[in-house]
Amino acid sequence: MLQVARLAPTLLQEAASPVAEFFLSRFNDDGAAANRAGHSDLYYTVFALEGLIALQREFPPRVRLFLESVGDGTDLDLVHLCCLARCWAALKQPAPDLAGRIDALWDRDNVYHSFLAWGALQDLGQEPEPFPLRDGSLATTTPTTAAAVTLLRQMQAPVPEHAVSYLLARAHPEGGFSATQDAPMPDLLSTATALHALAGQKVSFAPLKNKMLDFLDTLWTGQAFCGNWADDEPDCEYTYYALLAMGHLSLA
Repeated sequence: MLQVARLAPTLLQEAASPVAEFFLSRFNDDGAAANRAGHSDLYYTVFALEGLIALQREFPPRVRLFLESVGDGTDLDLVHLCCLARCWAALKQPAPDLAGRIDALWDRDNVYHSFLAWGALQDLGQEPEPFPLRDGSLATTTPTTAAAVTLLRQMQAPVPEHAVSYLLARAHPEGGFSATQDAPMPDLLSTATALHALAGQKVSFAPLKNKMLDFLDTLWTGQAFCGNWADDEPDCEYTYYALLAMGHLSLA
């Protein structure tokens, strides 16, 4: 994902600088990025760090001190353990020994868990063992289906055609992708993850490019991106997803 997000400046052009400044502005004095409530949060720190990498900007000071203060994440759940591993990988520094706890908490029947755990173990220098993915995880929601399709590709396992068809069917007439068939509007998470999964399957979305770019433009605040048309507060997560979406669209 990060490799593709690096291509976003091709479309951002002069807007790349304010986006980078937005990411930097979200860091608290302790070295962590803030969530929407302003509190330091490992989850949001991942997106802020990777956004800065994509835009080729230096990290703010004290990030490493914040990660060191978290230690080996003894009290963290799986999601935040995976975030801790990703943050250390972003810094290109050795992480604490997290692999055992990640594997112990990994629910392989949960696609979201599996997608995060697989990537985190790779960040820790390990090669996870492929496992069967339940077909029920496909064609449920756009982000879940996209995660399953991407995970199957990483495991070099066949991707069912109906999963790809499901993703394509979630393209909204006004641009973007919707989370489900009945979702009232498209959203940036569904859009970025769908584009990423479809690109991995070498599915062309060139005919959708202009509408996708128009959709992204409706979420642009002049410095960052909101998650959907009903959202008026940008954050690190959705702004990173905008970079991912633009990276793929730059190749369409």
